[in-house]
Amino acid sequence: MYTMGKISNNLAQLKNWEELSVHANSRIIDAKGPKRLGRILLFIFAFFLVLLFLPYRQTIPGRGTVTALRPEDRPQTIQNQIGGRIEHWAVSEGQEVKKGDTILVISETSQSYFDPELPTRLTEQLDAKRGNEIAAIQKIDATKAQMSAMNSGLNFQIKAAENKVKQAKNYVSIDSAELLSVQKFYETTKVRLERYETGYKNGLFSLTDIETRRLKLQEDNAKVISQQNKLSNSNQNLLNASIELDNIRAKYQESISKAQSDMSSAVSSRASAQGDIAKLRNDISNVNIRRGLYVIRAPQSGFIVKTLKAGIGENIKEGESVATLQPKSPMVAAEIYVRAMDVPLILDTSDVRLQFEGWPSVQFSGWPSVAVGTFAGKVFSIDRVSSVGGKYRLLISQTNPLPSKDEPWPPQLRQGSGVYGRIILRSVPLWYEIWRQLNGFPPSLEREPASGIKDKK
Repeated sequence: MYTMGKISNNLAQLKNWEELSVHANSRIIDAKGPKRLGRILLFIFAFFLVLLFLPYRQTIPGRGTVTALRPEDRPQTIQNQIGGRIEHWAVSEGQEVKKGDTILVISETSQSYFDPELPTRLTEQLDAKRGNEIAAIQKIDATKAQMSAMNSGLNFQIKAAENKVKQAKNYVSIDSAELLSVQKFYETTKVRLERYETGYKNGLFSLTDIETRRLKLQEDNAKVISQQNKLSNSNQNLLNASIELDNIRAKYQESISKAQSDMSSAVSSRASAQGDIAKLRNDISNVNIRRGLYVIRAPQSGFIVKTLKAGIGENIKEGESVATLQPKSPMVAAEIYVRAMDVPLILDTSDVRLQFEGWPSVQFSGWPSVAVGTFAGKVFSIDRVSSVGGKYRLLISQTNPLPSKDEPWPPQLRQGSGVYGRIILRSVPLWYEIWRQLNGFPPSLEREPASGIKDKK
């Protein structure tokens, strides 16, 4: 019994020693563990070293909103051209309208246009002014006929007066010649008388002959005096004829001046009537156009986003906005803002990857080709001046033609929603990009030879 108990105790002690040995062996570090750890670290270092030389696509980030490429596609306000009172709203917010549909109906508030028969009244005034114009035209024609008759009568009177002047001149010439003749006869008679008196003293002639010659001298002297008086009368007649001719011309000038004055008055009346007619026509046209503006219509097809006026009976001023219209089927674009230091690196033909709010996407900064949920774009324009905050605005349009692997922009895009974009630049090694980011340098300005664009110096 004693031997069997001793053997059992020995067996129990041996079992405990085996358990302690197994537990101790499990706590001893395997000698091959450090080698495996070194290999893993070496592999990670080699992988990281290879990763540093992988190509990395540089990008310029920018944030902005969705907008329209064309100005006519952007939200606009509908304005009334005249002031008035709101009578009826024909649309509600969110409603689709077509070009020319009624938006709002207003009534007149200006006292100058209250009369419902205003066009008829203006037409009556226009007819009266046309009558004045016709009367002025008739007066012009009558004055022209009067002036023509005056010209004809003057021509006859002037010719008659000129003939009288010519006749008087002829009489003067004749009387002058006769006066010269009788003066010659008188001088001859006077000389003869002197010879007879000398002969009478010498006894050659008798006293009767002397007396006869003296009587002859008296007769010739009387003829000279008579002819002088006749010449004086002829000269007086010539003067009277000239005065009469001048009087005719002066009277005609007075009459023609009065006729011309009447003509000028008639022309002025016609011009005044024509001016009044043009003004009345303009007033009638303005009234007709103004009455057509009582209905405010949609300038283009789209959706009523918001009405800016409310109620019935409210007065609105001229040129005041009444509603906001979003055009239908706009040519959407993205406007993003980038830093000023990045603008010189962007070309008008640079490619862009866009990420719209509301569309799930996964985008890798350096590898845009493996991005999911992004959309292709192209730089359309770059602002020449900076916006608020010192950043520059870029307009991004859809790429045309669209790359085969990309999808078109979502048709559900709404203007004003957010967008995040990356402008694609050249490829560089990853280590260069890390070094650039750590130093805060801008992306590389050099362009890839494969892009087909020569470097600018």
